[in-house]
Amino acid sequence: MYANARKRALLILLISSLAFTQNNYPPNINADETVTFKKTIQTDLNLWIFYPDNHKKNDKAASIVFFFGGGWNGGTPAQFLQQAKYLQQRGMVSILADYRVKSRNNTQAIYCLKDAKSAIRWVRENARKIGVDPNRIVASGGSAGGHLAAATGTIPLHDEDGENLKISSKPNAMILFNPGLILAPIKEFDNSNSWPANRASNLKERIGVEPKSFSPYHFVNENTPPTIIFHGTKDKTIPHESLEFFDIRMKKFNNKSIVYLYDGEEHGFFNYGRKNQGPFNDTMSKAEKFLIDLGYIN
Repeated sequence: MYANARKRALLILLISSLAFTQNNYPPNINADETVTFKKTIQTDLNLWIFYPDNHKKNDKAASIVFFFGGGWNGGTPAQFLQQAKYLQQRGMVSILADYRVKSRNNTQAIYCLKDAKSAIRWVRENARKIGVDPNRIVASGGSAGGHLAAATGTIPLHDEDGENLKISSKPNAMILFNPGLILAPIKEFDNSNSWPANRASNLKERIGVEPKSFSPYHFVNENTPPTIIFHGTKDKTIPHESLEFFDIRMKKFNNKSIVYLYDGEEHGFFNYGRKNQGPFNDTMSKAEKFLIDLGYIN
């Protein structure tokens, strides 16, 4: 991997709203159950829950929580509807999560992560009520949602005030689609040319905290959950080179880390409806194998 490409990976951050911005909000999602998991000053936040066939509330199924993309600015929980249904058919309890964003709620990105952590915590706290195993919760998402899923699995900060911190907001595994993973300099390439001061300042204002405290890469350790990542080599929003750093760091701590690069694919390539479902089907097939290997589905 060339140094210039690596530097470029550090320069381009999670800033795109792309296809899933304000479209389809509020979403019209025909779920098996819709629950309000969090009430905030700005809005109430929902989870849309899909149960597998013949699911009982005393079951202990694996579950997955999806976080939509949209640059922390917009997006719709309906983005991952088809992925949720796919894994519902494989025996998982699939959940689409809402969270606050700047365009609708005038919030900084820190509140996106607070809400994502609250969603994981709600699922674990209510595991018996919805028939899931509190020790087999997967976080998933794309782009900004991929960042949030990764952040719930790595960053031990930014929990919502007043929540029961004895109940962990950390997932047990992560399935990430072109996620933002590095939001602060890496020392090997930490120089004024690769990380301008104005970029750090702008990012801090947008996030609401120091970018390093919001950067999943910087918190990877021996307890980071097993992870699979899907990314396109032509992604101009989050260059795929950034995944190499994350993957190397994961393996440094002997964590399970799988990266699939899709040659010529751009940001959001995995979304349902693109290229006759080819990328959707392939990424979901690989995600399914990952979950089988973990013992989450049969």
